[in-house]
Amino acid sequence: MGPLSETELSALRAWPTPAISNAIETFNVRPRNQGYMSGIRCIFPDFEPMVGYACTATMIADMPPNEKDRSAGQAHWDNILKTPSPRVAVIQDLDEPRCIGPLWGEVNANIHRALGCLGVVTDGSVRDLDEVHELGFHFFAADVAPSHAYVHILDSGIPAKVGGLVVNNGDLIHADKHGVVVIPHEIARDVPQACQAVEDRERRVINFCKSPDFDVEKLKSGQF
Repeated sequence: MGPLSETELSALRAWPTPAISNAIETFNVRPRNQGYMSGIRCIFPDFEPMVGYACTATMIADMPPNEKDRSAGQAHWDNILKTPSPRVAVIQDLDEPRCIGPLWGEVNANIHRALGCLGVVTDGSVRDLDEVHELGFHFFAADVAPSHAYVHILDSGIPAKVGGLVVNNGDLIHADKHGVVVIPHEIARDVPQACQAVEDRERRVINFCKSPDFDVEKLKSGQF
């Protein structure tokens, strides 16, 4: 499947992640308890949904980089530019415990924005919240922390496990204040229409519950 057009991406951004998740369920392409992250916070919930292609990497902050590690960050930049746009950095924190130091602050947000990234999803931490919010760069993270410690990239373009979900380079990410979901490529173009179909079914129930004609027996029978 080729990359989505701006019109198709816009159609996905028009829906929140719960609606996206509901729609994906109707295609029966994966179990309902898979395909989304847990424990990852939306740091800027006032932003519109973020939709883009994952640029994956792993990082560590608990020890200084060696000579091999020093070129890994630039390899990560190269991988980003090879990934279809719009792009989303998806970074697995390999520290144990995690969140010792954030890779993500004002500098890296500006670098990645210049490389075509809309934001980052990480099970690590972030900082410089005011500056990055003003930039309009999305932060989805496990925590907020002040010092970057010895943070550096280790590998890029490999599967990254974030929030319990394994994300592959090039996966289609949809994220907003509710959380982060991966949309399977094979159904991505059909998801907005499925969102509307689910919304129409749910709205019928909601409207009935709000109406003066509400009756529990009718609700049980579905005859309303």
